[in-house]
Amino acid sequence: MKQTVYSLLQQKKKVGKKSFAVLIDHDKITSSQLHKLIELAVSSSVDYFFVGGSLVINNQLEKVVAQIKTNCSIPVILFPGNPSQITNQADALLYLSLISGRNPELLIGQHVISAPLVKQSGLEIMPTGYMVIDGGAPTTVSYISNAAPIPTDKNDIAICTALAGELLGMKLIFMDAGSGAKISISESMIEAVASNITVPLIIGGGITEPEKAFLNCKAGADVIVVGNAIEKDSSLITEIAAAVHSTTIKIS
Repeated sequence: MKQTVYSLLQQKKKVGKKSFAVLIDHDKITSSQLHKLIELAVSSSVDYFFVGGSLVINNQLEKVVAQIKTNCSIPVILFPGNPSQITNQADALLYLSLISGRNPELLIGQHVISAPLVKQSGLEIMPTGYMVIDGGAPTTVSYISNAAPIPTDKNDIAICTALAGELLGMKLIFMDAGSGAKISISESMIEAVASNITVPLIIGGGITEPEKAFLNCKAGADVIVVGNAIEKDSSLITEIAAAVHSTTIKIS
């Protein structure tokens, strides 16, 4: 029986192995750019591709996912900005609930609309507590959701929000400073949250250097997600992958 994406994430967490995911905005990438990205990802042993975007402009989702699946065996996880961003060609779906905000549409409203389609897709569904952390710049998520991000220095709010997500049954917690963040999530906040939850912790936003990825892993991140920085310099894939994979935390 094929191992599920989530069981692999759990297995890695148990032994302290860290993962690196490359985020692809399907509206912002050409076929030739994607081909180069796939080659770099394979040679760098990238663990996952996250595919999605906050908006749908060109509707290239299926085309992008198909190209990835045709050219490599790296699992493709959908990171949807809205219910329409679904294709059964992917391996799994982050079923996101914006638990850091108070917009009922992004907490449960859009899920009610998308649930039949999601169930019919046959995708592996991973309920994910999505937390937007202040990255020092306005994000598309904050604008669309009309929800303020969690302040960078409010570790207690982040802890309680993540813990509430886990207790409500979320299988993953995703803390995101947003695309193009000027300030990445602090190691102290990552450590505080990681030490209070048992589910895998994903960290994204503002990670532009291998050292930052390394420090985030040391602080307790299980998966590092990088998108915007790679759009500007795809060679970062190799360096960040090496930094993430060099960080194995011994579990006592």
